[in-house]
Amino acid sequence: MKYLITGITGFAGSHLAEYLLNLGNGEVHGTTRWRSRTENIEHLRDRIQLHDCDLRDSYSVNRLIASVKPDRIYHLAAQSFVPMSWAAPAETFVTNVIAQINLFEAVRAAGCDCRIQIACSSEEYGLVLPDEVPIKETNPLRPLSPYAVSKVAQDLMGYQYHQSYKLFIIRTRGFNHTGPRRGHVFVTSNFARQIAEMEKGRREPVLHVGNLDAVRDFTDVRDTVRAYYLILEKGVPGEVYNVATGRGYRIAEVVDILRSHARVKFEVRQDPGRMRPSDVQLLIGDATRLRTATGWEPQIPFEQTLSDLLNYWRERV
Repeated sequence: MKYLITGITGFAGSHLAEYLLNLGNGEVHGTTRWRSRTENIEHLRDRIQLHDCDLRDSYSVNRLIASVKPDRIYHLAAQSFVPMSWAAPAETFVTNVIAQINLFEAVRAAGCDCRIQIACSSEEYGLVLPDEVPIKETNPLRPLSPYAVSKVAQDLMGYQYHQSYKLFIIRTRGFNHTGPRRGHVFVTSNFARQIAEMEKGRREPVLHVGNLDAVRDFTDVRDTVRAYYLILEKGVPGEVYNVATGRGYRIAEVVDILRSHARVKFEVRQDPGRMRPSDVQLLIGDATRLRTATGWEPQIPFEQTLSDLLNYWRERV
């Protein structure tokens, strides 16, 4: 079995590589780009095969797929930071949408009989009404950011390529996932890093926050990548699956949990610069379809995830 992970150097990609390696049933390949940061996979270097490939370059992608001939593709590479998409909407579209077109066309050109999982997002649901929670896959998509619109495009493109060309494509709409290695620009990781820095006396005891009222459904990344694997093995091609716990936390609750693990006392201060032009207030997912197809259940409690994340930053600041 040959597994190919686009975005293997990233947060979820590195955890997925670990998961697949632990299965011990095949080769794990991944894509990197010039200047890709590789600290997330340094401990795996001698067990994975890396390929220089800019997914925005169709020639590069064609060469990759023709040479590797993967049996499974996990397409995780993306511009995934929502606030960045407001500053760079065109770049977000090129990275997320054009790259996926190149990937699908390369699979077609190579005649590759592989299975493809594409990592879509709960941000696609956008404006969610209170009576629509927990959110099912059938909920209307009302995206509220350039990032979310790019993910809708990826999502529907996956459906279209399955319908038009019979590619074995499964779409996952991941709700928030976090854990060790999460980039510091994301909310849980940003808070954990700030606290770790406070503990070492490297910043004043003030936690800078954005919207504390938003509600998010957090899954541990290690549970998320297990869901990716299971659904690609047991899911229905062309179908879409939520990856979620069904439990929502206000961001203020995230602060409270981290505070309970902190070794310092701190003040919480709202920073207008951390507020979005339009924010998604409520995202709680219904993963019944995923659980029914695969038997997947989240195994790592959120409190443990946040504790692991804080310890991760304590070792790095």
